[in-house]
Amino acid sequence: MKAYAEWEKQELLFLSLPHENTDWKPYLDEILAAYEELVKAVCKFQKVVLICPEERIFNERFAKFNNVDFVKIDTNDTWIRDYGMIDVKDGEKILSYDFKFNAWGGKFESFKDNAVNGELVKRFKTNLKEVDFILEGGSIDFNAQGALLTTQECLLNDNRNAKFNKPQIEKKLKELFGLDRVIWLKHGFIKGDDTDSHVDTLARFISPDTIAYASCEDEADEHYNELSKMRKELENTGFKLLPLPLPSAKFYGDKRLGCTYVNFIFINGALIVPTYDDNNDKIVLERLQKALPDRQIIGVNSLVFVRQNGSLHCSSQNRFFGARG
Repeated sequence: MKAYAEWEKQELLFLSLPHENTDWKPYLDEILAAYEELVKAVCKFQKVVLICPEERIFNERFAKFNNVDFVKIDTNDTWIRDYGMIDVKDGEKILSYDFKFNAWGGKFESFKDNAVNGELVKRFKTNLKEVDFILEGGSIDFNAQGALLTTQECLLNDNRNAKFNKPQIEKKLKELFGLDRVIWLKHGFIKGDDTDSHVDTLARFISPDTIAYASCEDEADEHYNELSKMRKELENTGFKLLPLPLPSAKFYGDKRLGCTYVNFIFINGALIVPTYDDNNDKIVLERLQKALPDRQIIGVNSLVFVRQNGSLHCSSQNRFFGARG
């Protein structure tokens, strides 16, 4: 087996839409408008498949876009990065892993989300393999050359796989994804993230030899100490580094929102980057464009997404070419 890097050629992108029976209900119109902007950006480059129990939502808002399909499936929540199947290379074929999902350590209901892959495989044929292990897509990131980036706070948390210790988890990851190296970050957090520090809020590979990471230069900010310690950890990995400075603190009511630019989505020919009506939006987009000159760098406003503690990458799951099995 060999893990994909997300910049490799994709067949489509799955998105799971908010609906009346999710926590988005109080501002459903606002979040669906935000999803429209995301779909509009992605469908110019590759196919998008939208998942939702309410076909009316698709017909009213998304049927107008080309290159967009719909599948009627009921869900608890929208964050399909964490319950969607994860493709790996199996020789010349592709295998899709269906990990157990317990809503970030039993924080929420998840029985519908945990059944989504079983429904999707009826429509999108693939060699789906159930894995008796709790793992969310947002907790891992690959460089396609044998390295995995993750966090101890999430993968070693007792609310996931308490019966396994660190060496056992590392061995399992190496076997499942064909890895030579697992990089465990001990530090780093984003206020407003309820995933126990998913790595896709903190640090991501943007090429086989480069990691983009959330940085904070404001010593008065609550992120400063942890992100500074994380930076020092990353400096010891041997990879090139690209700092993406956090936006200034954003709030919804009295709650600080979990704004991070690291929660970007690779698609064919482009990188979709969350933006937050902040001065650092321009700085981050320019840095990523310089680092990835062959891709279009596209910002999508994500201030509504983060009201529910996730952003663009959390809301999506990639499907790679050949995944039909």
